[in-house]
Amino acid sequence: MEPAGAAKFRIASETNGSPYDGPARLYTAGMLVRDWMTRNPTTVTPDTPVMDALKLLKEGGFRRLPVMDGDRLMGITTRKDLKDAMPSKATTLSVWELNYLLSKLTVEEMMARPVITAAEGEYMEDAALRMQEHHVGGLPVLNDAGRLSGIITTMDVLRAFTGILGMREGGQRLTLDMPDVPGSLERATGAILPSNIISVATFGGENGRRRFVMRVSGEGLKDVRDRVRAAGIDVLD
Repeated sequence: MEPAGAAKFRIASETNGSPYDGPARLYTAGMLVRDWMTRNPTTVTPDTPVMDALKLLKEGGFRRLPVMDGDRLMGITTRKDLKDAMPSKATTLSVWELNYLLSKLTVEEMMARPVITAAEGEYMEDAALRMQEHHVGGLPVLNDAGRLSGIITTMDVLRAFTGILGMREGGQRLTLDMPDVPGSLERATGAILPSNIISVATFGGENGRRRFVMRVSGEGLKDVRDRVRAAGIDVLD
């Protein structure tokens, strides 16, 4: 399975009114599920023996398997689901009886259904919210034709989060506290020039204030904080 390549990011400009909706929002290109999902995930069929599925998980180093019947997504099963199906070590069954039972136990009996999915073209934050609301660590991803094309997991969400914040691109991190009014971001970006903004995120909104977390690089880094303070903006770090 090959993760999709990281995307390039650009800051969004403000429009009419406050451009932020909710407690936090990241504005970038490349925030679609297709940009971060793991493509062509390993799958099993409903009649795959549990022991075979566990072997696939162990050899592949992943935790979940979409269950397919032809081109149709039937369910999803996880390492925990499959291990929970294993007999207790305290069982009184003989080795022969255990092997017989395990040979008859299939993924169909353990898989979760109906399946909670994500779409290739939806925003990462929407898929991440669905994972949070349903307490799941991964979602099969469907393309426009309704066919399985990938899987998005907690690890992919973390990879997107750190990538979007520019953690591997160097530069400096700035946290700014500003009035939650139109034009605040424009004022901050003007003060940061000639340095370049790699990423920006925002959160807060209480008491008429909002915090902007920016990563900046390039020319003028040495005195970027002084320039921002000179523009009357509170620099928290």
